[in-house]
Amino acid sequence: MEWKLFADLAEIAGGKQVEVETGPGETVGAALAELVAEHPDLEARIYDDDGDLRDHINVLRNGTNVHTEDGLDTELEDGDELALFPPVSGG
Repeated sequence: MEWKLFADLAEIAGGKQVEVETGPGETVGAALAELVAEHPDLEARIYDDDGDLRDHINVLRNGTNVHTEDGLDTELEDGDELALFPPVSGG
């Protein structure tokens, strides 16, 4: 499964696209855990002190925020696209 990372998350992981060993039948949370296991510097950026996903981090599956589905328990299907966004601000 491939993650698309944006802004400083891509910088931390060393690339805008990162492949992880997760697939259909697993969850978005499992794919995120695998991403963090391979790139541990992401942990402090995306999780709070209690180990929960920070409120301002957006996790998308096929362009839809997983919070509108089953959150990190959303089950992955073949061909899913995952994306991780930090907060976006303009000015």
